[in-house]
Amino acid sequence: MIRVLVVDDQTLIRRAVVDILAGAAGFEVVGEAVDGRDAVEKAQTLVPDVVVMDIRMPTMDGIDATVAICANPALSDTRVLILTTFEEDEFLFSALRAGASGFIGKGSEPEDIIRAVQSVHGGDALLSPIATRALIAKYLQPTRTEAATAAAVASVKHLTEREREVLLLVARGRSNLEIAADLFISPHTAKTHVNRVMTKAAAHDRAQLVILAYESGLLIPGVS
Repeated sequence: MIRVLVVDDQTLIRRAVVDILAGAAGFEVVGEAVDGRDAVEKAQTLVPDVVVMDIRMPTMDGIDATVAICANPALSDTRVLILTTFEEDEFLFSALRAGASGFIGKGSEPEDIIRAVQSVHGGDALLSPIATRALIAKYLQPTRTEAATAAAVASVKHLTEREREVLLLVARGRSNLEIAADLFISPHTAKTHVNRVMTKAAAHDRAQLVILAYESGLLIPGVS
């Protein structure tokens, strides 16, 4: 059973998402929140598996709420799925850096929302390589600081050659099965490598590994 907290200040949208998930097999909507502060408080109390989070909200927005949730050790297994509109690209990148596992549009079909929650709950990053490259090129390159680059490079230096190969494949959108096929290893070994990279890089999930690959210079938008 996947336990979900739904966060949106717009009642109609929030209720629609709640109804979709509550009516799907294998889901339990454990709570609703009307803004970021409410989301953080309820996440601490309810400890959901997935938080479906709006970005633009009063009191505390979804970015700050995502930061607070992802930084809380008691919520280390909680994943954040951003519910967004296409014009919010800049906010999406900020959300990924904050620790969100991916994003899905507010106009998505019910089955797509269900699959999205299942994906992030399973540990996958819900973002396509093409979308990620576009966000990185537009928002990371102009704003990346020397300190951020240095920290990313230092994190990558702690990886073995095999682990760097795995990081690159994750950043290119490969699943564990695809990584296993690319490197001629078993799926279990691929998963082990991915988990080790996440641990060494202190990454919350695969989306954070994508950011790391670009920040460290292992991947260059438009080149790699």
